[in-house]
Amino acid sequence: MQESRCRLLRWQFDLTWSLFEYHLERLEPGDLLWEPGPNCWTVRRDADGSWVPDFAETEPDPVPVPTMGWVSWHLGWWWSVTLDHAKGRPPRDRSAVVFPGEEAATVAWLRGLREEWLTVLEGLTDAELDATAPFPWEGDPAHTVAHMVAWVNAELMKNVTEIGQLRLLRASSAG
Repeated sequence: MQESRCRLLRWQFDLTWSLFEYHLERLEPGDLLWEPGPNCWTVRRDADGSWVPDFAETEPDPVPVPTMGWVSWHLGWWWSVTLDHAKGRPPRDRSAVVFPGEEAATVAWLRGLREEWLTVLEGLTDAELDATAPFPWEGDPAHTVAHMVAWVNAELMKNVTEIGQLRLLRASSAG
């Protein structure tokens, strides 16, 4: 029996998320802001106490090493905007996606985004996967909703790997 494309994409997403849970469950206080070297992008409190990510419109050279906090914010940013597009909402501006801060709040935020995404995935049919993607290609007919879902899976895999590697480096440097 042939498996639907939607189920295959969902399986890939679930596999990636299970790897993420391994690291989310093991985050320790201070992990998100740990800087593995001198040239890092992180999230910092502004004068109002809000968390603001380091960011540049043009990527610097050399590229800064992101902290787990920065990667978490970045993941939440692109996923929030993708969800906005997928649900037909006006997409949020980057500055409107606020990093929650401490580990427990950040994990809850990311898990909440997962739940929203699962609702989107559950509602897709194979025919809807063939529609033009609303994001990140801004309506390019060469890219379908299936491409968008695959992109989310790939972007999530990359971010999970970055957070996992940083968490392992921090844990090994503490011992």
